[in-house]
Amino acid sequence: VSFMNNQKPQKPTLSGQRFKTRKRDEKERFDPTQFQDCIIQGLSETGTDLEAVAKFLDASGAKLDYRRYAETLFDILVAGGMLAPGGTLADDMTRTNVCVFAAQEDLETMQAFAQVFNKLIRRYKYLEKGFEDEVKKLLLFLKGFSESERNKLAMLTGILLANGTLNASILNSLYNENLVKEGVSAAFAVKLFKSWINEKDINAVAVSLRKVNMDNRLMELFPANKQSVEHFSKYFTEAGLKELSEYVRNQQSIGARKELQKELQEQMSRGDPFKDIILYVKEEMKKNNISEQTVVAIIWSSVMSTVEWNKKEELVAEQAIKHLKQYSPLLAAFTTQGQSELTLLLKIQEYCYDNIHFMKAFQKIVVLFYKAEVLSEEPILKWYKDAHLAKGKSVFLEQMKKFVEWLKNAEEESESEAEEGD
Repeated sequence: VSFMNNQKPQKPTLSGQRFKTRKRDEKERFDPTQFQDCIIQGLSETGTDLEAVAKFLDASGAKLDYRRYAETLFDILVAGGMLAPGGTLADDMTRTNVCVFAAQEDLETMQAFAQVFNKLIRRYKYLEKGFEDEVKKLLLFLKGFSESERNKLAMLTGILLANGTLNASILNSLYNENLVKEGVSAAFAVKLFKSWINEKDINAVAVSLRKVNMDNRLMELFPANKQSVEHFSKYFTEAGLKELSEYVRNQQSIGARKELQKELQEQMSRGDPFKDIILYVKEEMKKNNISEQTVVAIIWSSVMSTVEWNKKEELVAEQAIKHLKQYSPLLAAFTTQGQSELTLLLKIQEYCYDNIHFMKAFQKIVVLFYKAEVLSEEPILKWYKDAHLAKGKSVFLEQMKKFVEWLKNAEEESESEAEEGD
């Protein structure tokens, strides 16, 4: 009895009435081979007219289960049939010549094929993820394809990256150890970046790479012993991609500058001797080809960021002079050229303008650096005459007026003394 009571009451059923199945449940359930046959048959009827191909694919999505067989669908459109692991076409399968690999190897044809993929994925949004997975897989299979097939795939991928159908994270597949070791990744990347830059420009490419943290990884397209800016630059410049070489060189030097600033701040906070800091900075300059102007700007901002500044204007000038006097020898080591001195002057001007309570301290800092032989007459006079920034210009020129007049007089006196001596 208790067993009977535990049974759920049966739901009432309606007899003699047919339920309509929802449209999306009506898709024909094929196995991959049947699905492949349907697609291949349809493609053979459209021929190489890619407009007709796009229309056929659009219409077939209503009848065939694209969601389940996305991989088979994309295999056919790229390679002409279902791919076995490693990238070879299964022998016993029917195949079609209406595919990327059988098409002409030129940019125009690949642009037309890109349109087919765009239209298909726009129409069936759920294919987006499947397509991304497909391309990642195809990139891992590169060694199984002929050179011409790789070139077509590279061009197509570049175009699809440019128009946003693909996300730059797919490039992760190119860092596969075997592909890198055998030079397949770098050769593929040349064709891919050429078509990507051709569609957009290097700045758009840089933005896409940065979004997926790929901007600093391009050198990994080469084996570890060849991962240098020089090697990368030579390889891609010779392949006609000078803008990509310059982009990577630039990225590398931004990285080196950030690293230098971080290390400098640590050395300063530890209170390392200046001679050690100077030695370290000079080695970094040489190693990463960093100019003295760049270094003096880095040292200035590092020196200014090691202190908690007083918020009272009347006290901050005194605090700044005391602090900067201590660091003058460090700055003096990297103002051996007039251009470096001018860079430092502009950085001081910018800093005093951006930090409002430093506005009145500008002239005091310049005079301190003049006395400590960090700055000399000529760059100061040049700054005053025509090399200053617009930021706070009238305030700072007014502050410097008397000192500049004194400098000019001192210069004239020393010139007339020199003439008398002659």
